[in-house]
Amino acid sequence: MKSQNLSRALRAVRALLFFTLTLGVAYTLVITLIAQTIFPHQANGSLIEEDGKVVGSELISQPQRDDKYLWGRFDQVDQETFPGYDYGAPTNQAVTSPDYQKELQDRAKAFHLNQVPAELVTGSGSGLDPQISKTAALVQVDRIAKTRGIPQSEVRDIIDRQTSWNFGAPVVNVLKVNLALDRHHPEK
Repeated sequence: MKSQNLSRALRAVRALLFFTLTLGVAYTLVITLIAQTIFPHQANGSLIEEDGKVVGSELISQPQRDDKYLWGRFDQVDQETFPGYDYGAPTNQAVTSPDYQKELQDRAKAFHLNQVPAELVTGSGSGLDPQISKTAALVQVDRIAKTRGIPQSEVRDIIDRQTSWNFGAPVVNVLKVNLALDRHHPEK
């Protein structure tokens, strides 16, 4: 009986070692090698560099509320609980909550517009969306152009050049637009 239990234990340990090495080490190395060979940019986080310095990832939003830049979606972080933490998480407030409604109204006021696309005042599920709709980008053209002292047509051109399609809808990567704005119209 003892030898039978010992035999089972040894088989279990061998199986554990086999699967750990096969799935935990070999599989991981093979997938990493394939990803680094075929998709190195994506495998390394889709990082964006400017002048040899990493400025962000095209897959994660970069919080920005300066008037000279395109704004993305608001994050949902409670700044009292997490001061200085800029990345979001979903809200736990109901859509009908008076506090949530006030927060949306306050956010909308920041745009100084009569109508603001909902995505610009509501947070995303993750709070990390790097893109906004082209419509949401275009409503910000006037503010950006005035702040930078450039024609609206130049801001629209930059937005057009940074527009891609996501499930059939035109979207704009906020970080890429902001970097293009700085490249083409640096601060004086």
